[in-house]
Amino acid sequence: MTKSYKFYSDSGHGWLAVKRQELIDLGILDKITHYSYQRGNTVYLEEDCDMTRFTMAKKELKIVEGKYQDRSSIRSYDSFKNV
Repeated sequence: MTKSYKFYSDSGHGWLAVKRQELIDLGILDKITHYSYQRGNTVYLEEDCDMTRFTMAKKELKIVEGKYQDRSSIRSYDSFKNV
């Protein structure tokens, strides 16, 4: 079964919501940049590099549209740290 992931966007950027453990399991946690955000156990992968890195590692996934805002609240989350 193909897993679904929500893609959130605003007028300037987009992010894919992924559980931190999945990044660990795929062996790419240390390759995620500080341009992504995190809140709790969810990492919001920025669309340019980090989301691409994830989709290449994951291979099979379905991306569904999440909430669009003029200025996403994701921008107020903590910057990603891989510790």
